[in-house]
Amino acid sequence: MPYETIIYEVAEQILTITLNRPEKLNAFNATMQREMIQAFDAADRDDDIRAIIVTGAGRAFCAGADLSSGADTFDRDVKRGAIRRLPDGRVDYSDPNARDGGGQVTLRIFECLKPVIAAVNGPAVGIGVTMQLAMDIRIASENARFGLVFSQRGIVPEAASSWFLPRIVGVSQALEWCYTGRVFPAQEALAGRLVSKVVPPDELLPTARNLAREIATKTAPVRQPGSSPMGAAGFATRDAGVTPLPVPSATGLANSG
Repeated sequence: MPYETIIYEVAEQILTITLNRPEKLNAFNATMQREMIQAFDAADRDDDIRAIIVTGAGRAFCAGADLSSGADTFDRDVKRGAIRRLPDGRVDYSDPNARDGGGQVTLRIFECLKPVIAAVNGPAVGIGVTMQLAMDIRIASENARFGLVFSQRGIVPEAASSWFLPRIVGVSQALEWCYTGRVFPAQEALAGRLVSKVVPPDELLPTARNLAREIATKTAPVRQPGSSPMGAAGFATRDAGVTPLPVPSATGLANSG
């Protein structure tokens, strides 16, 4: 399938999805949303794919939402039409127009049957960070920068990030990054446990590929029916004798952040 905003490449049983709008710092738009979901759908159908790497073209991973439409960027009524409401006036969250686009991508990643590695090559802001939270492993280049900048835009954290982030880095660290909205370097992301390692820029993709190759060659190609993947925060499964944490639903936290 030809893609407009991503590159889909499979080699050695490893799929590399490259966000490919380098002239826009890989800013996230509706086309990228649709194509990323299609790419993960295709990956789950392909039994030859054993691991997935997500990275960015050029000097950025993803600069967040494409703001070229100005204030209308976050106006759902303008972009998608009016949201259906229940008789009592509450939003009907079964209406597809009510869904958070970034949340749809994040939950699709979370539900992916294959291990997903983020290879964060440069700045990652907004959805550029929150999409990573559902990925299993995050590796950062020394050039990477991260920003949960929603408080500076007057909007709530999206893409179910208020569910994922504290489970990865802890409540206190999550609140610090969200309250301040500041952009922080890769070493701070490492110290805060957002990423597992930081490597020189020219070692980023080789490191991610070596890890993906190890997963591809040493992991059984099936998992137990009914078992949940560990997901973004090491969620316990019933196999471990521990009650699993509830996961975000497609009609719930994806709408509210």
